[in-house]
Amino acid sequence: MTPFGLKMREMRAVKGVSQKEMAEALGVSAAYLSALEHGKRGVPNWALVQKIVGYFNVIWDEAEELQNIAASSHPRVVVDTTGLSPKATAFANRLAGEIARLDGATLDELMAVLDSRSA
Repeated sequence: MTPFGLKMREMRAVKGVSQKEMAEALGVSAAYLSALEHGKRGVPNWALVQKIVGYFNVIWDEAEELQNIAASSHPRVVVDTTGLSPKATAFANRLAGEIARLDGATLDELMAVLDSRSA
């Protein structure tokens, strides 16, 4: 499941609607919405995110957050290390091989390191 899929599922639960009901309201199939929630489809386009924002009647800040979550929720990520150091390439490959075994706390730690570098 992607971060966007999880957020959508949480929003549906709060509103008390099924995937089928939401899909009908958005004009997409329930199968597509399920695949989007489960990370079996790529990042939704801007227009669909805007329909979701309208469907849940979210405020401006939450709408921006939802768009950001959608943008960072592609289930298949490619890391191009062309032109980077051998260490960067080795790290990217190691991460690709180990990410499935990392627990939530470790992922939070790694995210914190990256966040501190971009601040």
